[in-house]
Amino acid sequence: MIAVARRGVEEIVRWWLGAGVQVRSTVAATLLQAAVVAAAGAVLLLALHNNLQTSIDAGNLATAQGISAFVDQEIAGSSAASVDDAPDRDDLQGAIDAAAQRRAVVQVLNADGAVIASSSDLRGFRSVAHRMPAVGGTEIFQEGLPFDDDPYRFTALGGEADGTRFTVLIGESLGTGEDTLHAAEVALAVAGPLLLLAVAGATYLFIGRSLRPVAKIRSTVEGISLRDLSERVPVPPGNDEVSQLARTMNAMLVDLDRATTAQRQFVSDASHELRSPVATLRAAADIALTVPNRADRTDLAVLVRGEAMRLDRLVADLLLLARVDEHGRNSAVTSRRDEVDLDDLVTAEARRLRSATTLAVSVHREPARIIGDEHALSRVLRNLTDNAARHAVTAVSITLHHNDSTAVLDVVNDGPPIPGQDRERVFDRFVRLEESRARDLGGTGLGLAIVREIVLAHGGSVRVLDPDDGPGTCFRIELPISEFPDSPELTD
Repeated sequence: MIAVARRGVEEIVRWWLGAGVQVRSTVAATLLQAAVVAAAGAVLLLALHNNLQTSIDAGNLATAQGISAFVDQEIAGSSAASVDDAPDRDDLQGAIDAAAQRRAVVQVLNADGAVIASSSDLRGFRSVAHRMPAVGGTEIFQEGLPFDDDPYRFTALGGEADGTRFTVLIGESLGTGEDTLHAAEVALAVAGPLLLLAVAGATYLFIGRSLRPVAKIRSTVEGISLRDLSERVPVPPGNDEVSQLARTMNAMLVDLDRATTAQRQFVSDASHELRSPVATLRAAADIALTVPNRADRTDLAVLVRGEAMRLDRLVADLLLLARVDEHGRNSAVTSRRDEVDLDDLVTAEARRLRSATTLAVSVHREPARIIGDEHALSRVLRNLTDNAARHAVTAVSITLHHNDSTAVLDVVNDGPPIPGQDRERVFDRFVRLEESRARDLGGTGLGLAIVREIVLAHGGSVRVLDPDDGPGTCFRIELPISEFPDSPELTD
């Protein structure tokens, strides 16, 4: 039996989990409404029942008090000095008959429980119930009568006159009130299910209409593939949750489209860059194999070594940018956090540039110490100076100074300036502004992209400016300073 019940519960849970949001919401709303209707119906019926009893009890008490006054007069009159002073017994019976006109039954009992007066319905019957409340006290009870199937609600009122105790019993049928309660129960039994059906239907239709845009969004997303991310989901009017979901989906699709486009461009550019040195190496190998006497071993070795170094730099740059995409720039480009004297790095890079080129290299540096990765910062300087050397005509200048808590590094070349609309784009990957500025001079289009990633990882910024004096291009880097070492300002 327990196993059967458990399977039944599992089936219900499985059905509930498999049902859609529309069905689950409708069932939940209907059950909640059913609970509210049941509770409200119970409260209503209970209030009607209490109100019925309270109304009957109040009417019975008022009538009993009126009849009690006539009983007092009759008992007191029985001992009057003359018959002329005694009240008419018809007054008591008239009060009882008046009470009977509102479908009440009355009995007046003496101290022994004998009936001394009654309404016509109870005439000839013994006491309905032997009740003897205290003088002025009342008792309320329900009792059945032999001539009526409906229960009666009685009020017993105790009284006394000239030392004689008596009790007034007055009851009213509960049949009319119970008919009213029964009618209310029938109305609730009929109207309750109809109300629940209306609530269930309205909830189902309303939620279905609300979820219709979601269905459109889902069908649209199902039709979107990675090959074509240009399509967008429909945005319903308004600013509700569904509209916000559609806008979020479109924003996500835009980001995915950009990321996919960038990935394809990255793969294409990387393939192109790798193809050039590989083609050179293959050509050199073909010449060495087909015309061995024509190829000088030294020249061939120099060529192969140069192309291999170019491949090595390109692969290293690609791996660095791939780590940035996968792990974030902070963990990918700043593996160490040490105190770095930026002016020492500038001095070393200027010395290397002078030995590697015939350009006029001028340096102006102030002491500045930052917290960062020394190897990564050296790479920034090398990439900037190599870029400046490729595009310079005669001179390259490196300037390092500090401003408040910021170190400012300028690398300037006197070559052609970068147009304003391209000054942000040059930091993208594989960007070539002109064939003569990059491809023919050996650049891969990744150096400045790496510069930006490293600088941002150190909490700094990089941008392209016009030089303060003369034509050319200035790359400015700003980095937060740890401290200013006590060393003199140098110019060479």
